[in-house]
Amino acid sequence: MFSHKIIPFESAPALFERLRSEGHKIVQCHGTFDLVHPGHIYHLEEARELGELLVTTVTAENYVNKGPGRPYFNDAVRAKSLAALGCVDYVVIIPFPTAVEAITCVKPDIYCKGEEYQSSDADVTGNINDDIATVKNYGGEIRYIGSVVFSSSKLINEHFDHIPHSVKEYCHSLATHCTPNEFRAAIDSFSGLKVLVIGDIIFDRYSYLRIQGLTSKNRILSGRFLHEETQAGGALAIQRHIAQFTDQVDLLGLLGTEPWVDDLMRSYLPEPHDHCLRDETFTTIIKQRFVEPTGEGKELSKLFSVNYIEPNPPSSSLIECVIEKLRDRIHHYDLIVVADFGHGTMAKAVRRLVEKEAPFMALNCQTNSNNHGFNIISCQYTRADCFSLDEQELLLSCAQRHIDFIGELKKLKKKLHARYAWLTRGAIETIGIKTDQPSSIINPFENRVIDTIGAGDAFFSVASLAACRNLSAPLSTFIGQLAGAQAVRIVGNSEPISKTALLKAGMALLNF
Repeated sequence: MFSHKIIPFESAPALFERLRSEGHKIVQCHGTFDLVHPGHIYHLEEARELGELLVTTVTAENYVNKGPGRPYFNDAVRAKSLAALGCVDYVVIIPFPTAVEAITCVKPDIYCKGEEYQSSDADVTGNINDDIATVKNYGGEIRYIGSVVFSSSKLINEHFDHIPHSVKEYCHSLATHCTPNEFRAAIDSFSGLKVLVIGDIIFDRYSYLRIQGLTSKNRILSGRFLHEETQAGGALAIQRHIAQFTDQVDLLGLLGTEPWVDDLMRSYLPEPHDHCLRDETFTTIIKQRFVEPTGEGKELSKLFSVNYIEPNPPSSSLIECVIEKLRDRIHHYDLIVVADFGHGTMAKAVRRLVEKEAPFMALNCQTNSNNHGFNIISCQYTRADCFSLDEQELLLSCAQRHIDFIGELKKLKKKLHARYAWLTRGAIETIGIKTDQPSSIINPFENRVIDTIGAGDAFFSVASLAACRNLSAPLSTFIGQLAGAQAVRIVGNSEPISKTALLKAGMALLNF
């Protein structure tokens, strides 16, 4: 009935340009509008009184950062709900994450925000200043309105089943002693940390194929090459995640002297990146995965992988250079993050120096196809302030196939003299332990998986910051889980975790 009000994004600018030329005064409101409630209605009615036409722009579902299960209602339902309101003249779904493109689409005479946004502190995205500048650039003005305020997130959390019951219970329990604003303050506190990430720098190369079938003679899988991209992996991926939360983060690792490395490193790290040692005797590590793209939003189909890794460890002289740099810098940091993928950077002498001198040591000692059975955390390390590992790594550590996961995690925590320990069990659960606190068990937040590669690194990166700030086991595990939920929606390490998305998701989930 109200479909004439819903305008496609592509044709909307021309329509609004014509309406302006006819002398109409256009008012714009923008948001998610996941659940239209009385607060929205008051806001929209007050906005409509400021002009002749009210355009309501809505963030498309693929760009909503409200955590798992959000938006609860899809684009079509949200658009129709708004179009049914008499005060709304037009609705446009905006296929972008920020309001700048929505404002550019409409070029309103008046752009309305809630009264709470008069203080820029209310905007966790940090985008409000860009919004204001864009409005003014097109000759418009900002008005702050809203006599009645409700929260869509609070209503959905309390009355809708948008997330599994166990996750909702965990969030509700956490919310009793951590408000959304306290959660935000905890995340913002990470910005004061000085961090060094040390470990194996890896480049993940994704080669995309379209499978054509089996060859007629040798029965080999045949595929047509589409394209490929090379991403930051290993310690470099962890550094990029942490850099979203503090700009005081350095990286120490090994690279070869291949010419292609220079451009890639410049794209990931600001100059100079002199903590990364380059040596002609070392081969830069590449892990190449051949994958077949699936439908949008579906999990990648992985075919096989090829690793470019030297079979021999780095030379003793190169390891000595790592030790020299580390010894000179280690006391300049609050947190030393060890990313040990078993490819040679974390030689025994390097491990012992970090264990002895690190003010706070976060450890991830990984098992993979190249080091299976030879890079076991309980054999390689004697100390860590916090650590994270997956199920296979814990099984190898205790040399048993069937175990009491919490019991064995506690034993390993005690052996490493750690204050925090996390076990990530993929789609099953994550267990978090802190000294003198009950165990925290949380189920996955996200079941719409695109790629699990890098999810554990994302969890570890952010949970390490939480541990260094001495946050509780429930909160630090929650924060890590938020990072992991973001990561499984990203192909490999093509993007780092977004602090803004993590903040918005966490605050929404704690809004009870």
